[in-house]
Amino acid sequence: MTYHVAVDIGASSGRVILADTSQTLELVEIHRFKNGFTKQDGHDRWHLTKLIEEILVGLEKVKARGIEACTVGIDTWAVDYVLLDEEGQLLAEPIAYRDSRTQGVMDQVFEKVPKAKIYDKTGIQFLNFNTLYQVYAEDKEWLERAQSLLMIPDYIAYHLTGQKTGEVTNASTTQYLNIHSRTYDQDLLALAGLALDKLPDLIETGQIIGELRPELYETYDLPQTQVIAVATHDTASAVVGVPAIRDNYAYISSGTWSLIGVETDQPIVTEAAFQENYTNEWGAYQTYRFLKNITGMWAVQEIARMLDYQYSFAEMAEQAKEVEPFLQYINLNDDRFTNPDNMITEIQAACRESGQIVPETVGELVMCVYSNLALAYAHEWQVLESLTGKSLQVLHIVGGGSNVALLNQLTANLIGKPVIAGPGEATAIGNIMVQMIASSQLKDLAEARQWLVEHQPLDTFEPQALAEGDHLKRYQETVF
Repeated sequence: MTYHVAVDIGASSGRVILADTSQTLELVEIHRFKNGFTKQDGHDRWHLTKLIEEILVGLEKVKARGIEACTVGIDTWAVDYVLLDEEGQLLAEPIAYRDSRTQGVMDQVFEKVPKAKIYDKTGIQFLNFNTLYQVYAEDKEWLERAQSLLMIPDYIAYHLTGQKTGEVTNASTTQYLNIHSRTYDQDLLALAGLALDKLPDLIETGQIIGELRPELYETYDLPQTQVIAVATHDTASAVVGVPAIRDNYAYISSGTWSLIGVETDQPIVTEAAFQENYTNEWGAYQTYRFLKNITGMWAVQEIARMLDYQYSFAEMAEQAKEVEPFLQYINLNDDRFTNPDNMITEIQAACRESGQIVPETVGELVMCVYSNLALAYAHEWQVLESLTGKSLQVLHIVGGGSNVALLNQLTANLIGKPVIAGPGEATAIGNIMVQMIASSQLKDLAEARQWLVEHQPLDTFEPQALAEGDHLKRYQETVF
C-alpha cells in the first residue's frame, strides 16, 4: 500500500501525521511539536529552522514504524515568507505576520495605488499583514541582498527537495498575484520593490515536487519520500477536507482564525465584494475560496494562556455552558484584540468602556467570546448569501473549532440552518486527500469528498428557537 504523511503546521503547533487509508481512514499523530514566535532583532520571528528539524524527526519516526516509502504533503499558515541568499540559505528567520512593522503600511501603499485597483487586480481582501505590505515594509537592503523569496511551505519543500516552487493556494494570499492572468502582477511587485526573478515558478495543487535530497539520508534515517504539493495554505487544505456532497453550502475553517466562505469555479471581484472585504484566494484544482478572514479561537487560546493553561479548552467550554449567551457585544475583529498584552483585561476593558456587563469568571469570558463569534458567523452568512446570490442551506464547520458543540449550536440557532461539524482534522485530511489523488487512489475532488463522508463521523446541529431577550435583540440589531 501507499503511505501518506501530512505535515501540518499552525501558529502554535505542528504535527507529522501518518494516514492509513487501506481500509478506512486512520490518522496517527507520529510527532507533535510547538510553534510560536519570539522577539529577535526587534521583530517577532518564527523559528523555522527548528520546525524543519522537527519535521525530519517526525519522518524518522515514520521510518521507525517499518515504513520504507511514503509521500509527504506540507501545509502551513499563509502570508509569511523567507529571504534566501545565493546559496539558498536563510538571511534570517522569517518575521511573523503579527509583527508591528506593517502598522500604517496599507495607507502608504494606497497613496501610490488606489485600494480599488489592487482589489480589481487580485481579488484579495485587505489585511495589514498580507505579504504585499510585509514586503513593502521589508528592510530594502535585505530585499536587495536576497536572491529569492519563498513562502513558508515552499521553503520547507525546498529544504527537503532542493526544488523552488510557489504553490498557488498559499501564493495567492500574498496579494501580488493577478487573478485574471493567474500569474504574478508585475506592477504590484514593483510597488513592493520585489523583482520578479526572485520569485519561484507557480505550480498547481497536486503537482509532484520531488524526492528528498540525498544528503538528508546521511544525517537522518528517513523513508524514501516523495514530496507532493498539496494545498499548502492550511485553510486551502481544510477546504479540500470539507465533507460537502451537495450544492449551496458554506464552510467555516475554524481554528486560530475563522475563515467563512464558499467554494467557487470563478472569482467574485465585484464592488460589493470589495466593500465587504471578501477575498478570492486560489483553491485546490483551480477553484477559488471566496471567503472572509475573521477572528476565531484566538481569543479563547489567549484566555487559556493568560490563565497559565490551568483549564483545558473542553473545561472552559463546560463552564461557558452555565452562562447566559449574548450578554455582551464586542467586535473581536477590532485591532485591539489582534495581539494584546492580556486578552482577558482587553475584553474586560472593551466591555467596561461601552457600559456593558464585564465578564469576570472563566465561563463568562469564554461565553462572551463564543456569543460574539456566533454573531459574527451569522452576519457573514447573510453577507455571503447577498454576494453570491445563493440561498445557502447548510454550514460545514471544520477544523479544531468544530469540536466546540456550544458554539456550533449557537451558530445554528442564529443562522436558522443546520450546522454539520467535522472533521476536526480537516486540514490534515485535505492534505492527505490531495496526496491520494496525486497517487491515483482517488479520481478527483468530488470522489475524494464522497469517500470522506463515508469514512468520517460527523455531527449535525439543527437550529433551535432563540430565547427572546433584550440582550440578544439589541445585539442582533447591532450586528445585522
